[in-house]
Amino acid sequence: MNELTIIQKIAVWALPVIFAITLHEVAHGWVASKFGDQTAKMLGRLTLNPIKHIDPIGTIVVPLALLFLGGFIFGWAKAVPVDTRNFKNPSRDMAWVAIAGPASNLIMAIIWAVIAKVGMVLQASSPDIGLFLIYSGLAGISINLILLVLNLIPIPPLDGSRVLSAFLPKKLSWQYNQLAPYGFFIILGLMFLGLLTPLLMGPYSMFKDMIFTIVGL
Repeated sequence: MNELTIIQKIAVWALPVIFAITLHEVAHGWVASKFGDQTAKMLGRLTLNPIKHIDPIGTIVVPLALLFLGGFIFGWAKAVPVDTRNFKNPSRDMAWVAIAGPASNLIMAIIWAVIAKVGMVLQASSPDIGLFLIYSGLAGISINLILLVLNLIPIPPLDGSRVLSAFLPKKLSWQYNQLAPYGFFIILGLMFLGLLTPLLMGPYSMFKDMIFTIVGL
């Protein structure tokens, strides 16, 4: 996408980023509601309206900054509130709630791959529309797979930590989750040390190859 102007890049990336980030959170809230916690529903967070989920920094500033700087793009929305006291089995149910976010990103990555495929078909008859769909589809695959593999890293409070926590003894799980306030700084540290990208690229490439094979890209 290096041949695109910055305005074209924003047009291509806007919808994929917004959907990837907001639907990730909606998926958490929706699964939580199925396990008995209606907190997100009562607060109006089980909606596809991005305004309800946008975090000014994580949804707008960070993705735009990364778009200008180059490299992979990611971001975050306002976390959907979950009250585990409403679950019958808090540890197990929270693991399902956590995995729902990355699972939604995998589904969206496949959908965006289909959109890119449609763009390839349309490119001969409608070059502008076809090319836009291809670029948007590839952007959608990228942002969703980055969010998928990033959130599976078992660093609290990322989703992967919630899954791992379900398999730990209660005391060890509690101690492990005390890292949550420092998780963001750990991620930043890995990024500045140049360790985050190598950590993400292996799983990212695996999922990307799988989706390209399924859709035929």
